[in-house]
Amino acid sequence: MNGLTGLTDSSLKLILFGGKGGVGKTTCSVGTGLYLSEGLKTLLISTDPAHSLGDSLGQEIGDTVRQVKDITNLSALEISAEKALSKFKVVYESQIMKILGTSTYLDDEDIDSIFSLSIPGIDEVMGFKAIIDLINDAKFDKYIVDTAPTGHTLRLLTLPGLLDQWIKVMAKMRWKYRYTVETFAGEYNPDEGDDFILEMKKTVKRIEELLRDEKRCEFVVVTIPEEMAVLETERLINNLTKYGIAVKQLVINNVLEWNECDFCRERRKVQEKYINQIKKKFGNLQITNIPLQAQEVKGITALNNFKKLLF
Repeated sequence: MNGLTGLTDSSLKLILFGGKGGVGKTTCSVGTGLYLSEGLKTLLISTDPAHSLGDSLGQEIGDTVRQVKDITNLSALEISAEKALSKFKVVYESQIMKILGTSTYLDDEDIDSIFSLSIPGIDEVMGFKAIIDLINDAKFDKYIVDTAPTGHTLRLLTLPGLLDQWIKVMAKMRWKYRYTVETFAGEYNPDEGDDFILEMKKTVKRIEELLRDEKRCEFVVVTIPEEMAVLETERLINNLTKYGIAVKQLVINNVLEWNECDFCRERRKVQEKYINQIKKKFGNLQITNIPLQAQEVKGITALNNFKKLLF
């Protein structure tokens, strides 16, 4: 059985764990956090709306960075996309209002109505921006992200592109306003609306550059030896490759090793079929098999035991 490798490399900052719901992403994320924190300052981050970091560790985490009890060098954070969006609106309200007020024929009531609407995906983008900001603060050596199930993660990966399109529309509106001002006044002075568009462009660029930099970012896929999980894993890896995100390693969790009864032998036979499929489909990846555990992996002691299997 291989183990995860290369995650201590000093250039690697962001490690994301993803896969189908219920395959053990959180357990792998926390196990990796425990391993890396033995010598490096490490931050565990959950972007899953149904956060389970706290449940896994057996302690409250919440939406502010918090030191994990009894573990040196390990902190954790459960990001609230809703709070990130609320903060976004507070910080950028005047800039967005400025753009809408100068670039449309809408009155103040219409503009207020538009601003109160939720821009699809903007809460998740702002959640990811929060991760980028944390990395830029450079208070930790490693940032481990426990992502939401596959569909949610893939949607997140397309959001920078969607946000970029939204920015282009606003920039076009702004350009028309600038052209009108220059035509009648002869000079245009950039204001906070222009500053907002520039900052959002930089945010999208920073997110995309980090995700596509294989020296700084790696996505570890977690799966189990079952048909639906294998199909979803293939879809995830294909999409990650399409977006230019490095996938070098894959974890197969819940592998049955017992051979003491007819049921165990039949289950092993089925699992071996899917393990062989995974090896054939993803032979270019380093694969780590994790045995099925007799008990639920929760709490520091159980997670430390799991960590030894993972590495």
